[in-house]
Amino acid sequence: MKFVWILGLFVIIVGCNSSKSTTGGAAAYSSYQENLTNSLPAYPDYKAELAALESNKVTASVKTVDAELNQKITEIYDKNLLEPYFNGYSVLVYSGIDRTKAFETQEELAENFPDIKPEMQYQEPRYLVKVGKFNYKIEAQKSFSLIKSQFPTARIIQDRFQRKEYEAPEILDSNAERQN
Repeated sequence: MKFVWILGLFVIIVGCNSSKSTTGGAAAYSSYQENLTNSLPAYPDYKAELAALESNKVTASVKTVDAELNQKITEIYDKNLLEPYFNGYSVLVYSGIDRTKAFETQEELAENFPDIKPEMQYQEPRYLVKVGKFNYKIEAQKSFSLIKSQFPTARIIQDRFQRKEYEAPEILDSNAERQN
């Protein structure tokens, strides 16, 4: 036990002696210099190269990108016009198998909300009473919040709508057998 005390005292004394402050302070390092130029990578003058690139390419590349973008937008627009349906949202007010309840719901909607036109669909075996044809869910939110006060079971659903400008192709007698 005595040995442990002596060893501890020795460690404390040696630790205190080694913590002396260095002499000289900041004055000792005032003349220190380090030259790292040989180890640094060499880069070309970026300002001159950037100016050369901007003068030649900027106007040409912007025009090409704009032309390609306009062409792609036109292609997508034309393709979408050929499709007979588009995806969107509507407010589903009633869904069930009771036909009289569906008609009652439609009439009640017309009475309570004269500016909203309800639409009934039959998807076997159920009747659906829907309101609106919206492209985005946020557009359907206004009608939904109005209807929700009178019809608590109403909800916003995804739906498919036929485009107004789409005309179905004519079925000629010669190819009528191949068409469904």
